[in-house]
Amino acid sequence: MKDSMRPLTPLEASSIPCTLNGHEINLNVPPAKRLLHVLRDDLAMTGTKRSCDIGRCGACMVMVDGVPVNSCLTMAYQCSGKSITTIEGVSAGGIDPIQRAFLEEGGFQCGYCTPGMIISVKALLDHNPDPTPLQIEEALSGNICRCTGYGGIKRAVQKAIEWRKESYESESISG
Repeated sequence: MKDSMRPLTPLEASSIPCTLNGHEINLNVPPAKRLLHVLRDDLAMTGTKRSCDIGRCGACMVMVDGVPVNSCLTMAYQCSGKSITTIEGVSAGGIDPIQRAFLEEGGFQCGYCTPGMIISVKALLDHNPDPTPLQIEEALSGNICRCTGYGGIKRAVQKAIEWRKESYESESISG
């Protein structure tokens, strides 16, 4: 069998086309490499945090096609043709209102879980701009904060919801 015809092993690099933070790219990585390691080690995007490595804490949360996923459990091949948004992509156009709300409402302490929290909140509000408290709690159920006790986080989410509503109302009045 010709070398170009043989199947790739999980450790051999291959070209994986995807969109990362709005930019079309080709990842030249082993297909079975975890997205977390691709982002941090290959692309030097360290906003996505490494913590539990088993999908329980949410520190490594990114959005794939608008859905929050644990990048520690996502293989590179699963991103083929997909759109990935990291915390760096959330703030690409300047500080996002969700990030500002976290700052103003004390939605962080050490900050390690904050990127994953913001990704989860962004995914929620992009799909449901006026969630109930139960929906907010459910959206954040995959994120663990070991410092704050969640009061500031909940206030930050409510503030982000208020700001988005005000923004939509002012756009509809002026538009």
